[in-house]
Amino acid sequence: MTRIVRWNRVDPTALFEEFVNRPALRWSNEWSVALDVAENEEGYLVKANLPGVTVDDVELTLEDNVLTIKGEVKADEAIEETQYHVRERRTGSFSRSVRFPVLVNSTAVTANFENGVLSLHVPKAEEVKPKRIEIKAV
Repeated sequence: MTRIVRWNRVDPTALFEEFVNRPALRWSNEWSVALDVAENEEGYLVKANLPGVTVDDVELTLEDNVLTIKGEVKADEAIEETQYHVRERRTGSFSRSVRFPVLVNSTAVTANFENGVLSLHVPKAEEVKPKRIEIKAV
């Protein structure tokens, strides 16, 4: 069976305004961190891209099962005799929080920072890990 869909002409300026006014595109000194979160039976692996950031500029907290990555990228000093043609690199504060769906062991979290990528291993709490039950033959 064929479906008939009613066609509505969309005003192109309305689409542009909707695109420009999206919250992610508004100018702000705070930006979000791109990250991946993977899970296995033992815990979570979180990887965050932090190009141009040093270890000293990053703060990690884990409270109430919420991991927060915060920091700041400092701007280069402006060169007075130079006219910039393009200046797109991000500066300012960044923050990203992730809530884990199960209880995690906050005392066993490990973090490594290499080549602008922050990697965290967040183990699950023992009480939520799957347990193998032994069956005894009688």
